[in-house]
Amino acid sequence: MSSDNDREPKWERPVTRARRLRRDSTVPERILWSYLRAGRLGGLKFRRQHAIKPFIVDFFCHDASLVIELDGETHVGRVEEDEARTRWLEGRGVCVIRFTNDDVLNHIEAVVNAIAKAAGLDW
Repeated sequence: MSSDNDREPKWERPVTRARRLRRDSTVPERILWSYLRAGRLGGLKFRRQHAIKPFIVDFFCHDASLVIELDGETHVGRVEEDEARTRWLEGRGVCVIRFTNDDVLNHIEAVVNAIAKAAGLDW
């Protein structure tokens, strides 16, 4: 039997949800963040679990208008949902790139190079 604390709230403020997602980040998110934080990728500033209403994206770089999404187990069976979300974000001038958790865990250098290229860095 699960308690109320084990379940995600049906509704919570975007800021509260983003904070919770940052606190409860996955291993692949933490690994990728170690490459993106503090301007480590060409001096670009990335935010993690950033609200672009009505969504919270995994990583966002305002200067490059770039969203990075990591797809893990929670994305299985959500292809149409993810595609609609990507179209919505791209319709607002944001480039969206997606990687699987396995990409980050097994090919981090290739992931970082793809992000640099998408951000327009001469990497």
